[in-house]
Amino acid sequence: MRSPLPRCLRATGALLAALGLTSLTGPIARADTPAIPDFTDGFSLAQVADATEARSSTDFTITVTTPQVSGPHKIRIFLPSGYTSTPDKHWPVTYFLHGGGGSVDDAAAASALRSDKMITVVPDSGLKGWYADWLMQNTTVGKANWETFHLKQVVLFIDANLRTRPDRAHRAVVGLSMGGSGALHYAQLRTDLFGHTASLSGGIDCGMAEVCAAVLATELNLTGAWCAASNSSGTGKGADYGPYVDSDAIFGFPCTVLGADHLWNAYDPAAPANLSKLADTNVTLYTGDQGVIDANTAKAAATVKARLDWLGIPSRLVNYANGASLAPSCDGGHNYGCWAPAFADYVPRLEAAFAAAATN
Repeated sequence: MRSPLPRCLRATGALLAALGLTSLTGPIARADTPAIPDFTDGFSLAQVADATEARSSTDFTITVTTPQVSGPHKIRIFLPSGYTSTPDKHWPVTYFLHGGGGSVDDAAAASALRSDKMITVVPDSGLKGWYADWLMQNTTVGKANWETFHLKQVVLFIDANLRTRPDRAHRAVVGLSMGGSGALHYAQLRTDLFGHTASLSGGIDCGMAEVCAAVLATELNLTGAWCAASNSSGTGKGADYGPYVDSDAIFGFPCTVLGADHLWNAYDPAAPANLSKLADTNVTLYTGDQGVIDANTAKAAATVKARLDWLGIPSRLVNYANGASLAPSCDGGHNYGCWAPAFADYVPRLEAAFAAAATN
């Protein structure tokens, strides 16, 4: 007697096909799942199986692990709409660094980052990573070499897996709040990688006690820490910065006695020695001046701008004050009502700079 199994399989396969699912020969998935580029592990990054989130063929998130930072970490990517249809074309890349208490999904709140003229990459940066290799690696959050993860792994991984233009003239690093500090720091640290940088409402002057206090508050998970909070759901008040860690965990003790603050000084984006490294980099700063947070980011931006001027380094500072000159959604505060239109102003300028570099 013939087994009824093949008939059952055929019937099941037909049912699955009718539902828009694949056959039993592989994982069940929607037939209309967007096609995204295949990524190959490398540079000590390993993809987490079955963790990819594909919203469309041009908006997806992969998840990776690395020996440099404990836990799995997401990387969200926006591709230009013409990426698939122009297989011989290579694209500029902009790295967006989110703020404290935020995530890779915050980038969706700034629609200008979904550009048809560049790739946008949004790496996870932790709730309080501060874009640094931490002094302490044995805290409750475990290994925390964010700087190494981003600059020595993610950038190389992206260049190896996507059709990028892998030179500084076609690569930018931008960020807001905590990420604004990180963007300037990365541009200073790796002038070979980034030819363009922008900081929006960034904690970019570690010489300000308020900036040091913001770092300490995120370490201690004191909700509402200014200059770190930046998630896309609001101003970030009440944000969660993850488990409590030692107040010296990231940069050590912020004290000048016996050089205890040397890690703070090495990181400080406003330090003249660090700013001098931006001589050949396009630098843009945005800030409002309303509320306790942006009142301080405005001071930090003014200090950085003045020092860049003194060094003879061109830069652009946009202080949109109470937001009236920027957009109806902007109140001059620390939120995406201001950051989204700031990016809408900045991205076309960045695209033009990328295009000009391509003709040289």
